[in-house]
Amino acid sequence: MIDPVTVAVLQNRLNAIAEEMGEAMLRTSYSQILNSSRDFSIGLIDAQARLVAQADHIPVHVGALPWAVRALMEAFPSPAPDDVYLLNDPYFGGSHLPDLTAFVPVFAGGGLAFWSVVRAHQSDIGGATMGGYNPGATEIWQEGLRIPPILLTERGVVREDLVRMLAANVRLPQDFRGDLAAMVGAARLGQKRLDAAAAEFGAATLLAAVEAMLDGAEHHARAVVASWQDGTYTGAAVLDDDGHGIENVTVHATVTVAGSDLTVDLTESDPQVIGFINSSHANMQSAVAMAFAFLLDPDCARNAGAFRPLRVIAREGTVVWAREGAPVTMCTSHCSDEIVEAIIVALSAACPDRVMGGWGRRFRVAIEGRDGRDGRRFIWHMFHARPGGGASIAGDGWHNSGEWHTAGGLKFGSIEVAEARFPLVFESHEFNLGSGGAGRHRGGDGGAMWLRIDTAGPATANTAGDGVRHGARGMLGGGDGAVHRYTLHAPDGTARVLKTKEVGIAVAPGSRLHVLAGGGGGWGAEGGA
Repeated sequence: MIDPVTVAVLQNRLNAIAEEMGEAMLRTSYSQILNSSRDFSIGLIDAQARLVAQADHIPVHVGALPWAVRALMEAFPSPAPDDVYLLNDPYFGGSHLPDLTAFVPVFAGGGLAFWSVVRAHQSDIGGATMGGYNPGATEIWQEGLRIPPILLTERGVVREDLVRMLAANVRLPQDFRGDLAAMVGAARLGQKRLDAAAAEFGAATLLAAVEAMLDGAEHHARAVVASWQDGTYTGAAVLDDDGHGIENVTVHATVTVAGSDLTVDLTESDPQVIGFINSSHANMQSAVAMAFAFLLDPDCARNAGAFRPLRVIAREGTVVWAREGAPVTMCTSHCSDEIVEAIIVALSAACPDRVMGGWGRRFRVAIEGRDGRDGRRFIWHMFHARPGGGASIAGDGWHNSGEWHTAGGLKFGSIEVAEARFPLVFESHEFNLGSGGAGRHRGGDGGAMWLRIDTAGPATANTAGDGVRHGARGMLGGGDGAVHRYTLHAPDGTARVLKTKEVGIAVAPGSRLHVLAGGGGGWGAEGGA
């Protein structure tokens, strides 16, 4: 037995280590997608591949990390101290190819005790299109560079030949090298802080505290589930299309509450599709865990113990669990968000006071070209003018805050920094008023933006997302959020409405992008008590 005060102290210590690792990433990473928009996540995983602590960043990243650690330990059953390992392959526990994951083993008590893990979205990962998303892909090899579990260092020394090979396969090698160095540095920082904790408290005490933390989180989570109404419930969420002519792709969830146990069955979801909205297995597991986490008490620790009440049933060959080789790059947004939404809809009858309206759908634009000021090549990812968040019993949804899979953790980058680093002029950036769904509590409004693109010569854009036909779901009588509308205005006055899954969009210098992002779903019938 270990005393509860020590457990509390060490739980906060581990959480602080994860947060400090995140701060290190924020302050040392090279590309704006990381150092401004914060598209990275931190996890401390134990030797049994159980999530012990995380920082508040991108929820959909973190739930997949234990699956990545399992794949890594299968490939390297005897990790060496001071070494660093790397992967991004969704079929080996990765989220999607742009998300690179660095692992550093931590030894205590005579053996492997933890993994210090950093997952971060790269500006480019090679493949047929710039920026890591290829709406035209019909197989994963068209989406970018696949990295199964590999050893990045040898006896603690970085394998520069391997780094050269990886950097040669991306369009922005300087960004890649800088961000990879930041990831390794943050993971090593976690190793250093865990070593210090083990030295201060003793390895046996630290490991015993971890077991107590997991058991405590399980007890807390089971108490929450036990308060819900027993029964079997169904829910569904619909994607616009897969970009290859398959429309209204549906995720079906059958959720059973039985005492303190929760079973989520996704087997009736639509078959896997041609395009990149398919999900890998690890990403699907993460999305289910994310939906469950949204319904727990705010002070319930989000570690492996909290997810012990949860059982997931799914079928390979469906859109939520595609067979190896299928394109999956969009899955961290779609169909992750639809998995979450289908589960929340199902549970709205079991725990109405805990569910919330749907968060807005993702609609991303990436632009590649030459900077009109210095001719430098750039790739810019649009994280501005975000959709709105869903409403809940607590009040209206957050404005301009993001999607289910980010839950507000992904920030829109500094406008001033973006204008300094890229040939962009933000003519306006404000709320898309009235875009949130109506209800007793309204969904948050999405963003609205006019952006001028001042490149040296023609540029190219691609889009990746959803939500121009199906808006964020209203809950318990609340209205759906508005859909997106993105329009590209050429200097000659012509305009075209952008689709959510396009490649090779020509962007003339001086073009203006007008964004009207959809809002979040409302909660409860309007005028209800």
